[in-house]
Amino acid sequence: MTAAGGLPRFDVVTFLPLRFPWLTCLTAVAGVLLTVLLGPAVPAHATGGGPVDDYRSAYAPPGVAAAVIDGASVETTVRGRDGDGDPVTTGTLFRIGSMSKSMTAAAVMLLVDRGRVALDDPIVTILPDFRMADPRFTAITVRHVLSHTSGLSSSTNDEYPFPPPRDAREAVARLADETLAAGPGSRPVYQNTNYTIAARIIEVVSGRPFDDFLRAELFTPLGMTSTRSTPGCSDGAEGLPSGYQVVLGFALAVPEMPGMCAGNGGVISSLDDMVRWLRFNQGGPGAGLLSAASLAELHTVQPGAGDYALGWQARPGTSGVPPMIGHGGTLATWTGDMVFSPSTGEAAVVLTNGVGAPGELSANLLAERFGTPTKPMSNPLDTVNAVLLGLTVVLAALLVTAAVRARRWAVRRRTARRPLLVLRLVPLALATVLGATLPALLPILLFGATFGFAYWIVFAWLLPLLTLLCLVSCVLGAVALVRRLWCLRDAGPAVRAVDSPVVAGSTA
Repeated sequence: MTAAGGLPRFDVVTFLPLRFPWLTCLTAVAGVLLTVLLGPAVPAHATGGGPVDDYRSAYAPPGVAAAVIDGASVETTVRGRDGDGDPVTTGTLFRIGSMSKSMTAAAVMLLVDRGRVALDDPIVTILPDFRMADPRFTAITVRHVLSHTSGLSSSTNDEYPFPPPRDAREAVARLADETLAAGPGSRPVYQNTNYTIAARIIEVVSGRPFDDFLRAELFTPLGMTSTRSTPGCSDGAEGLPSGYQVVLGFALAVPEMPGMCAGNGGVISSLDDMVRWLRFNQGGPGAGLLSAASLAELHTVQPGAGDYALGWQARPGTSGVPPMIGHGGTLATWTGDMVFSPSTGEAAVVLTNGVGAPGELSANLLAERFGTPTKPMSNPLDTVNAVLLGLTVVLAALLVTAAVRARRWAVRRRTARRPLLVLRLVPLALATVLGATLPALLPILLFGATFGFAYWIVFAWLLPLLTLLCLVSCVLGAVALVRRLWCLRDAGPAVRAVDSPVVAGSTA
């Protein structure tokens, strides 16, 4: 669910169709009908203008900034507008989500190079206040948190508490009552809290606020003068416009979802600065900031971490395209992706101010660079949202009808037996209860998260039409249920005759 920091957090664009492939079949008809009915009203972007324009046609982000790097040459493409309505430029600021993790990892490696910490140091020796309600926590090392092998998981640690922690210190303190889902080093589980712990390590070891350290020791030496970070995902920053919620092609500039982004997703940057960041990681300008060994370690898949390195992920090669190192970034109103080839030097970075799958665009930009076929792009959320919209309309019509006809319903059932009456009321009760609890239950089913009503806030940003459906179900279901009960009470004493037989010819 990204949600705060980045998704995995919760990447609804790719997760729902993969986990529930029947959604594609179920929504095909709805998608066609929606296209027929609303097609002329949905803003469309011209196709055939290259991968960036094809991506905008599929996902409709209001603004995109992309670059392809080939040695010393950089080809940039900017499209659309930012949240203030201004044209996107290579200097426009974007939140970069989980791409921030690569910068947090690099900051830790700066401390490693200076002999202040070691990757295999236990966290408890660095953060004396670090506690968990699980004795295994003492074995968690710096390497474990940077490679997502600490044992922290959404199944035991709620990443979306409300209100969220104010800073990394508070986020680490809240772990005192949490447990681990696995032993440290035993298996990889992507957890944003790992990188919040890393941010706190940087603060304690350096004696400086996390953002101050990043700007002074990493961004400024690399010439990334527009780049900074915030502890909260929704914290304001000078020059940063709003991102967008995009539903069925319609975009609305909204604030980012509240959440804890310190270390895991709070960096704000521009295309110009992200090009500098990729070149640094490729061993270009500024690479001397880290030792060659530390820079290589950042891009090396770690023991027991699957495909994860330190703030970077290994991506397999495809036909004509070599293996890559990259990382995506997904928040509720911003998405991005960056990738580079250690062997050839080609790289791509994509920044957008709406929800989407920018990894598809960076892959197509590099495929075009290598002369291989690009993949067609389509937005699976369009069909999901089409179904949600259809269900909302149908459910609202049914529940309004039930409320309006409650008196007629009560009169027709004046002589019904009480058990039958209760059964007749069960659907409305279920609609009310499920509407109130579904956003809290879905994360348990989707990715094993803990139960929490704060997920109402998460889905309000990630899937607003699901939130609307739940509100309709809960509110109108309750109205219809209460009205039926009220009308039954006023329908006369025959309703309270528990054992009276059903009148012949009446409707049960």
